[in-house]
Amino acid sequence: MSGLGQILTAVVTPFDDDLNVNEDAFVRLLNHLADHGSDGAVVCGSTGEAATLSDDEHVALVRLAAQSRPHESFTIVAGAGSNDTRHAIHLTEQVTEAGADAVLSVTPYYVKPNPRGLKAHYAAVADATDKPVLLYNIPGRTGLDVPNDLLREIAAQRPNITGVKQANNDNLAPIEGLDVYAGNDDILARTLDMGGAGGIMVASHVIGDEMRRLVDEPDNRAELDAQLKGVYAAMQAITNPIPVKAALNLLGHDVGGVRLPLAAADERETAAIREVLERHGLLTAA
Repeated sequence: MSGLGQILTAVVTPFDDDLNVNEDAFVRLLNHLADHGSDGAVVCGSTGEAATLSDDEHVALVRLAAQSRPHESFTIVAGAGSNDTRHAIHLTEQVTEAGADAVLSVTPYYVKPNPRGLKAHYAAVADATDKPVLLYNIPGRTGLDVPNDLLREIAAQRPNITGVKQANNDNLAPIEGLDVYAGNDDILARTLDMGGAGGIMVASHVIGDEMRRLVDEPDNRAELDAQLKGVYAAMQAITNPIPVKAALNLLGHDVGGVRLPLAAADERETAAIREVLERHGLLTAA
Protein backbone atom coordinates (compact mmCIF):
# COMPACT_ATOMS: atom_id res chain seq x y z
CA MET A 1 0.00 0.00 0.00
CA SER A 2 1.29 3.45 -0.91
CA GLY A 3 2.29 5.69 1.98
CA LEU A 4 0.53 8.58 0.27
CA GLY A 5 -2.94 7.26 1.08
CA GLN A 6 -5.76 5.63 -0.85
CA ILE A 7 -8.30 8.43 -1.31
CA LEU A 8 -6.53 11.56 -2.52
CA THR A 9 -8.80 14.40 -3.59
CA ALA A 10 -7.71 16.57 -6.51
CA VAL A 11 -8.75 19.70 -4.67
CA VAL A 12 -10.28 22.71 -6.41
CA THR A 13 -8.73 26.15 -6.02
CA PRO A 14 -11.33 28.46 -4.46
CA PHE A 15 -11.54 31.99 -5.85
CA ASP A 16 -13.12 35.13 -4.47
CA ASP A 17 -15.45 37.43 -6.38
CA ASP A 18 -12.48 38.93 -8.24
CA LEU A 19 -11.13 35.46 -9.09
CA ASN A 20 -8.19 35.82 -6.74
CA VAL A 21 -7.19 32.75 -4.72
CA ASN A 22 -9.36 32.50 -1.61
CA GLU A 23 -6.91 31.08 0.93
CA ASP A 24 -9.39 30.90 3.82
CA ALA A 25 -11.86 28.89 1.75
CA PHE A 26 -9.02 26.62 0.61
CA VAL A 27 -8.00 25.78 4.17
CA ARG A 28 -11.62 25.16 5.15
CA LEU A 29 -11.98 22.84 2.18
CA LEU A 30 -8.88 20.84 3.16
CA ASN A 31 -10.39 20.31 6.60
CA HIS A 32 -13.70 19.24 5.05
CA LEU A 33 -11.89 16.67 2.90
CA ALA A 34 -9.97 15.30 5.89
CA ASP A 35 -13.23 14.97 7.82
CA HIS A 36 -14.90 13.09 4.98
CA GLY A 37 -12.69 10.25 3.86
CA SER A 38 -9.67 11.80 2.14
CA ASP A 39 -6.16 10.71 3.13
CA GLY A 40 -4.69 13.72 1.37
CA ALA A 41 -5.08 16.23 -1.42
CA VAL A 42 -3.54 16.85 -4.80
CA VAL A 43 -2.99 20.61 -4.96
CA CYS A 44 -2.66 22.56 -8.22
CA GLY A 45 -3.65 19.76 -10.53
CA SER A 46 -6.12 19.92 -13.40
CA THR A 47 -9.03 20.22 -10.96
CA GLY A 48 -7.15 23.01 -9.16
CA GLU A 49 -6.97 25.01 -12.42
CA ALA A 50 -3.18 24.96 -12.35
CA ALA A 51 -3.11 26.02 -16.01
CA THR A 52 -4.46 29.46 -15.05
CA LEU A 53 -2.42 29.96 -11.88
CA SER A 54 0.80 31.96 -11.96
CA ASP A 55 3.89 30.17 -10.65
CA ASP A 56 3.79 32.40 -7.56
CA GLU A 57 0.14 31.48 -6.89
CA HIS A 58 0.90 27.82 -7.56
CA VAL A 59 3.81 27.56 -5.12
CA ALA A 60 2.08 29.70 -2.49
CA LEU A 61 -0.95 27.40 -2.55
CA VAL A 62 1.23 24.31 -2.09
CA ARG A 63 3.02 26.01 0.79
CA LEU A 64 -0.30 26.96 2.39
CA ALA A 65 -1.55 23.38 2.05
CA ALA A 66 1.61 21.97 3.64
CA GLN A 67 1.49 24.45 6.50
CA SER A 68 -2.27 24.09 7.06
CA ARG A 69 -2.69 20.35 6.61
CA PRO A 70 -5.57 19.16 8.79
CA HIS A 71 -3.41 16.58 10.59
CA GLU A 72 0.14 15.28 10.40
CA SER A 73 -0.62 12.29 8.20
CA PHE A 74 -2.72 14.22 5.66
CA THR A 75 -0.72 13.99 2.44
CA ILE A 76 -0.01 16.96 0.18
CA VAL A 77 0.75 15.98 -3.41
CA ALA A 78 1.66 18.93 -5.61
CA GLY A 79 0.95 19.15 -9.30
CA ALA A 80 4.13 20.32 -10.99
CA GLY A 81 3.88 19.31 -14.63
CA SER A 82 4.46 21.34 -17.77
CA ASN A 83 4.91 20.90 -21.50
CA ASP A 84 8.35 22.50 -21.06
CA THR A 85 10.87 20.32 -19.20
CA ARG A 86 12.73 23.33 -17.79
CA HIS A 87 9.49 24.70 -16.38
CA ALA A 88 8.53 21.31 -14.95
CA ILE A 89 11.93 21.09 -13.23
CA HIS A 90 11.52 24.60 -11.82
CA LEU A 91 8.03 23.87 -10.46
CA THR A 92 9.17 20.54 -9.04
CA GLU A 93 12.01 22.21 -7.18
CA GLN A 94 9.73 24.97 -5.91
CA VAL A 95 6.90 22.74 -4.63
CA THR A 96 9.43 20.44 -2.98
CA GLU A 97 10.86 23.42 -1.10
CA ALA A 98 7.29 24.51 -0.25
CA GLY A 99 6.67 21.28 1.65
CA ALA A 100 4.94 18.87 -0.73
CA ASP A 101 5.10 15.19 0.22
CA ALA A 102 5.08 14.08 -3.42
CA VAL A 103 4.86 15.48 -6.93
CA LEU A 104 2.31 14.71 -9.66
CA SER A 105 3.84 15.31 -13.08
CA VAL A 106 1.56 15.27 -16.11
CA THR A 107 2.65 14.02 -19.53
CA PRO A 108 3.92 17.06 -21.46
CA TYR A 109 0.86 18.22 -23.35
CA TYR A 110 0.47 19.56 -26.90
CA VAL A 111 4.03 18.75 -28.01
CA LYS A 112 3.47 14.94 -28.09
CA PRO A 113 7.06 13.94 -27.18
CA ASN A 114 8.51 10.74 -28.59
CA PRO A 115 9.36 7.90 -26.14
CA ARG A 116 13.03 8.82 -25.86
CA GLY A 117 12.16 12.44 -25.11
CA LEU A 118 9.50 11.42 -22.59
CA LYS A 119 11.94 9.18 -20.71
CA ALA A 120 14.53 11.96 -20.59
CA HIS A 121 11.89 14.45 -19.44
CA TYR A 122 10.82 12.33 -16.49
CA ALA A 123 14.38 11.45 -15.51
CA ALA A 124 15.13 15.17 -15.30
CA VAL A 125 11.97 15.84 -13.26
CA ALA A 126 12.77 13.02 -10.84
CA ASP A 127 16.30 14.36 -10.39
CA ALA A 128 14.83 17.72 -9.30
CA THR A 129 13.29 16.33 -6.10
CA ASP A 130 13.92 13.84 -3.33
CA LYS A 131 10.17 13.25 -3.04
CA PRO A 132 8.12 10.53 -4.74
CA VAL A 133 7.07 11.39 -8.28
CA LEU A 134 3.73 10.21 -9.65
CA LEU A 135 3.38 10.10 -13.42
CA TYR A 136 0.06 11.33 -14.81
CA ASN A 137 -1.31 9.69 -17.94
CA ILE A 138 -4.37 11.62 -19.14
CA PRO A 139 -4.57 11.35 -22.93
CA GLY A 140 -7.88 13.24 -23.09
CA ARG A 141 -6.07 16.41 -22.04
CA THR A 142 -2.51 15.86 -23.30
CA GLY A 143 -3.17 14.31 -26.71
CA LEU A 144 -0.77 11.45 -25.90
CA ASP A 145 -1.47 8.09 -24.28
CA VAL A 146 1.59 6.60 -22.59
CA PRO A 147 1.39 2.79 -22.89
CA ASN A 148 2.03 0.66 -19.83
CA ASP A 149 5.31 -0.74 -21.10
CA LEU A 150 6.69 2.79 -21.55
CA LEU A 151 5.40 3.81 -18.10
CA ARG A 152 7.31 0.82 -16.73
CA GLU A 153 10.48 1.89 -18.55
CA ILE A 154 10.15 5.47 -17.29
CA ALA A 155 9.74 4.27 -13.70
CA ALA A 156 12.75 1.98 -13.94
CA GLN A 157 15.02 4.97 -14.57
CA ARG A 158 14.73 6.49 -11.09
CA PRO A 159 13.77 4.98 -7.70
CA ASN A 160 11.64 7.97 -6.71
CA ILE A 161 9.26 7.50 -9.66
CA THR A 162 6.83 5.45 -7.62
CA GLY A 163 3.34 5.69 -9.08
CA VAL A 164 1.02 6.68 -11.89
CA LYS A 165 -2.33 8.41 -11.98
CA GLN A 166 -4.02 6.48 -14.76
CA ALA A 167 -6.83 8.43 -16.42
CA ASN A 168 -7.21 6.11 -19.40
CA ASN A 169 -10.15 3.87 -18.57
CA ASP A 170 -9.23 1.48 -21.39
CA ASN A 171 -5.64 0.93 -20.22
CA LEU A 172 -6.20 -0.01 -16.59
CA ALA A 173 -3.88 -2.78 -15.45
CA PRO A 174 -1.18 -3.38 -12.83
CA ILE A 175 2.20 -1.94 -13.82
CA GLU A 176 5.34 -3.47 -12.36
CA GLY A 177 7.25 -0.97 -10.23
CA LEU A 178 4.40 1.57 -9.99
CA ASP A 179 1.52 2.19 -7.60
CA VAL A 180 -1.50 2.64 -9.86
CA TYR A 181 -4.02 5.31 -8.85
CA ALA A 182 -7.39 5.63 -10.54
CA GLY A 183 -7.47 8.95 -12.36
CA ASN A 184 -11.24 8.98 -12.88
CA ASP A 185 -13.95 8.51 -10.25
CA ASP A 186 -15.70 5.76 -12.19
CA ILE A 187 -12.66 3.45 -12.21
CA LEU A 188 -11.80 3.61 -8.51
CA ALA A 189 -13.60 0.36 -7.73
CA ARG A 190 -11.90 -1.44 -10.64
CA THR A 191 -8.52 -0.09 -9.59
CA LEU A 192 -8.99 -1.29 -6.01
CA ASP A 193 -10.19 -4.68 -7.23
CA MET A 194 -7.00 -5.18 -9.22
CA GLY A 195 -4.83 -4.28 -6.21
CA GLY A 196 -4.16 -0.65 -7.14
CA ALA A 197 -3.04 1.93 -4.59
CA GLY A 198 -6.27 3.96 -4.62
CA GLY A 199 -7.49 6.97 -6.53
CA ILE A 200 -6.96 10.67 -7.15
CA MET A 201 -10.58 11.69 -7.14
CA VAL A 202 -12.92 14.60 -7.89
CA ALA A 203 -16.30 13.35 -6.64
CA SER A 204 -14.73 12.83 -3.19
CA HIS A 205 -15.29 16.57 -2.66
CA VAL A 206 -18.99 15.75 -2.25
CA ILE A 207 -19.21 11.99 -1.56
CA GLY A 208 -15.94 11.45 0.27
CA ASP A 209 -17.40 9.24 2.99
CA GLU A 210 -19.02 6.98 0.41
CA MET A 211 -15.81 6.70 -1.63
CA ARG A 212 -13.95 5.86 1.59
CA ARG A 213 -16.32 2.92 1.96
CA LEU A 214 -15.21 1.64 -1.45
CA VAL A 215 -11.77 1.22 0.13
CA ASP A 216 -12.86 -0.05 3.52
CA GLU A 217 -15.70 -2.39 2.49
CA PRO A 218 -14.48 -4.55 -0.39
CA ASP A 219 -17.36 -7.02 -0.01
CA ASN A 220 -19.83 -4.18 -0.62
CA ARG A 221 -17.75 -2.39 -3.23
CA ALA A 222 -19.68 -3.31 -6.36
CA GLU A 223 -23.04 -2.35 -4.83
CA LEU A 224 -21.70 0.92 -3.42
CA ASP A 225 -20.04 1.81 -6.70
CA ALA A 226 -23.27 1.26 -8.61
CA GLN A 227 -25.08 3.63 -6.24
CA LEU A 228 -22.51 6.39 -6.86
CA LYS A 229 -22.43 6.30 -10.65
CA GLY A 230 -24.91 9.17 -10.98
CA VAL A 231 -22.65 11.46 -8.96
CA TYR A 232 -19.59 10.39 -10.94
CA ALA A 233 -21.40 11.21 -14.17
CA ALA A 234 -22.58 14.59 -12.90
CA MET A 235 -19.01 15.56 -11.99
CA GLN A 236 -17.91 14.73 -15.55
CA ALA A 237 -20.90 16.14 -17.44
CA ILE A 238 -19.01 19.28 -18.44
CA THR A 239 -15.35 20.21 -18.28
CA ASN A 240 -13.71 19.63 -14.89
CA PRO A 241 -13.71 21.51 -12.49
CA ILE A 242 -16.87 23.37 -13.57
CA PRO A 243 -19.33 20.75 -12.20
CA VAL A 244 -17.58 20.10 -8.89
CA LYS A 245 -17.25 23.81 -8.19
CA ALA A 246 -20.96 24.26 -8.89
CA ALA A 247 -21.73 21.33 -6.56
CA LEU A 248 -19.52 22.70 -3.79
CA ASN A 249 -21.15 26.11 -4.04
CA LEU A 250 -24.59 24.52 -3.83
CA LEU A 251 -23.41 22.67 -0.73
CA GLY A 252 -22.27 25.90 0.92
CA HIS A 253 -18.51 25.69 0.49
CA ASP A 254 -18.16 29.03 -1.35
CA VAL A 255 -15.38 28.07 -3.73
CA GLY A 256 -16.30 30.76 -6.26
CA GLY A 257 -16.13 30.60 -10.02
CA VAL A 258 -13.60 29.44 -12.58
CA ARG A 259 -11.01 31.41 -14.51
CA LEU A 260 -11.22 31.89 -18.25
CA PRO A 261 -11.07 30.18 -20.65
CA LEU A 262 -13.46 28.10 -18.51
CA ALA A 263 -16.92 29.51 -17.83
CA ALA A 264 -19.07 28.72 -14.81
CA ALA A 265 -22.02 26.34 -15.06
CA ASP A 266 -25.10 28.01 -16.49
CA GLU A 267 -28.61 27.74 -15.02
CA ARG A 268 -29.47 24.55 -16.88
CA GLU A 269 -26.20 22.85 -15.94
CA THR A 270 -26.49 23.97 -12.33
CA ALA A 271 -30.06 22.69 -12.13
CA ALA A 272 -28.93 19.27 -13.38
CA ILE A 273 -26.18 19.14 -10.75
CA ARG A 274 -28.64 20.22 -8.07
CA GLU A 275 -31.04 17.43 -9.10
CA VAL A 276 -28.30 14.81 -8.70
CA LEU A 277 -27.25 16.16 -5.30
CA GLU A 278 -30.88 16.15 -4.13
CA ARG A 279 -31.48 12.64 -5.47
CA HIS A 280 -28.49 11.36 -3.48
CA GLY A 281 -29.58 13.19 -0.31
CA LEU A 282 -26.56 15.48 -0.32
CA LEU A 283 -28.31 18.83 -0.35
CA THR A 284 -30.66 17.68 2.41
CA ALA A 285 -27.62 16.67 4.47
CA ALA A 286 -26.00 20.05 3.83
